[in-house]
Amino acid sequence: MVYSITTYTKNRARQIGVIVKPSTRKNKKIDVFKKVKHKKTGEIKLLKVASIGARGMKDYPTFIKRRGLEFANERRRLYRTRMAKNISIVGSPGYYAGKLLW
Repeated sequence: MVYSITTYTKNRARQIGVIVKPSTRKNKKIDVFKKVKHKKTGEIKLLKVASIGARGMKDYPTFIKRRGLEFANERRRLYRTRMAKNISIVGSPGYYAGKLLW
């Protein structure tokens, strides 16, 4: 079953300047891409920068839908506390997961 990317995630992706698509990896939810311009030809291509979100695990938008905003906010706080080191490394998969899924 392919993960359905939420409006929340699409909006967050637009804010940080990346493109998201369903992951081609069976155990991940989303592939994150950046637009890159070729130096010589000027051609713009998509560069895959990360595969994020373990399939089968819930995320902020899912918690909101299933358990409500208050519960989702608590889960977000706990996630950010637990993953603080990974989230702070700009460009890492943890960074993108924190920004796009939480």
